[in-house]
Amino acid sequence: QVQLVESGGGSVQAGGSLTLSCVASGYTFSYYCLAWFRQRPGEEREGVAVVVNRDGTPNYPDSVKGRFTISQDTDKNAVFLQMNNLKPDDTAMYYCALRSTYCRGTYSEPSRYTYWGQGTQVTVS
Repeated sequence: QVQLVESGGGSVQAGGSLTLSCVASGYTFSYYCLAWFRQRPGEEREGVAVVVNRDGTPNYPDSVKGRFTISQDTDKNAVFLQMNNLKPDDTAMYYCALRSTYCRGTYSEPSRYTYWGQGTQVTVS
């Protein structure tokens, strides 16, 4: 019954900002990773932000470091992605994902995650 629901996507001009939200329901995990992925047409899904609930240091690839910030509200099982200075290359479908077993902030492969949201489209022009 675990469900992840993303929101906050949309169209924005280059240099603008968006905040994505993801709310998980169905279970409160004691140890988990929450992550944001994105996928462009014809390309593989890639991780853009990972946070471990027992590790306060998030992980980002160089492509978004300094522009994207992941945060979470553990009481509400929610995770957020603040995206600043957006670029056209950021255009993609964005997904939140949950891994409910041992994990590390370097786990950026989609295959390591069990639960996924439906995705929210971000378009930067």
